[in-house]
Amino acid sequence: MGNISGIFNFNRKYMEKKMNSIYEKLTTCLASVREKTDFVPETAIVLGSGLGDYAEQIKIETTIDYKDIKGFPTSTVPGHKGRFVFGYVDSVPVVIMQGRVHYYEGYPITDVVLPTRLMGMMGAKKLILTNAAGGLNTDFNPGDFMLISDHIATAIPSPLIGANIDELGERFPDMSEVYSRRMREIVKEKADKLGIKLREGVYVQLTGPQYETPAEVRMCKILGGDAVGMSTACEALAARHMGLEVCGISCITNLAAGLSGKELNHKEVQETADRVSKQFTELITAVVGEV
Repeated sequence: MGNISGIFNFNRKYMEKKMNSIYEKLTTCLASVREKTDFVPETAIVLGSGLGDYAEQIKIETTIDYKDIKGFPTSTVPGHKGRFVFGYVDSVPVVIMQGRVHYYEGYPITDVVLPTRLMGMMGAKKLILTNAAGGLNTDFNPGDFMLISDHIATAIPSPLIGANIDELGERFPDMSEVYSRRMREIVKEKADKLGIKLREGVYVQLTGPQYETPAEVRMCKILGGDAVGMSTACEALAARHMGLEVCGISCITNLAAGLSGKELNHKEVQETADRVSKQFTELITAVVGEV
């Protein structure tokens, strides 16, 4: 009995030390950012594959490359520039991630969500997540935007596993409304005014980097998914744990494997995102001004 108790105490202390090191890493990153800027954002925006050019169109105050932030994970994906852009969308102070970190790049899940947590620690109260996704719903077409109503993230480890980081949030956070109903209504209203066709549905996050097999696509559809990708849900979980209000928008860049008869490739993702970039810019700008 004594041995079991000793093992339990060792594991508990190990996990507590690990989570403390995660928070220490966050505070180190924050200090590194604050050495370069004291900008306090109201809204944080994460730009997905092919959507990064939006950051060039705001009133930029300053930028910080990820590689210049001590302890910060860097993106290795083509089309992801790898920097924070600080500035204004109209009069709203924002921080924009021009490129994100993915679980498939080999980082632990706590590093994948580190940027999200860091933006919350910078002062952001609202988070707009965007991504390029494959369409599971056969009513969707490449170039459609899908407002995320909910997600399925059971294929990836939760970023909240381990001893809780009390400085960020509570042990058992409620996830009945990960994606803010209030923010979703604003997105719908703005899309309607702009004449932008907006779908709505459930997003499924898988690990990647390989695209899904036709069997995996069928599984995701059976589970209730409308779009599938390799990011976003874990970031939304970390943000809600911190109390941020979250909104998610997917750009459907292709139909998922087995639904179109075509092979999938990253070039198609980029090309579709480029084609709808003007609409994306209009929608995000309108939404940021209202949320």
